[in-house]
Amino acid sequence: MKFLVLVLMTLSFLVASVDINSASAKDLSSLKGIGTKKAEAILEYRKEHCFKNVDEIVKVKGLGKKFLENNRENLKASTCKK
Repeated sequence: MKFLVLVLMTLSFLVASVDINSASAKDLSSLKGIGTKKAEAILEYRKEHCFKNVDEIVKVKGLGKKFLENNRENLKASTCKK
C-alpha cells in the first residue's frame, strides 16, 4: 500500500504544471533544461514582466523555442496580477 501511494505521488509530481508567474526557483528547476541559473533568470524577468501566456517564456535570455517545445505541456501562466 505504501508503495502504491509513493508511485501515485511521484506520478502526480511528474504531470503537474509549473506556473511560470508564481513558481519558485525549485519548481522551475524541475523543468527539462532548467538549472539554477535559468530558474533565476526567469525570476529576474518576472520581477519586471508578467507572462501573459507560456509562449512568452522565450523572452527570457537563454530560453528558446526548443525549451518551449520540450516543456509546453508542463507549463502554465496564471492571470497576471500587475
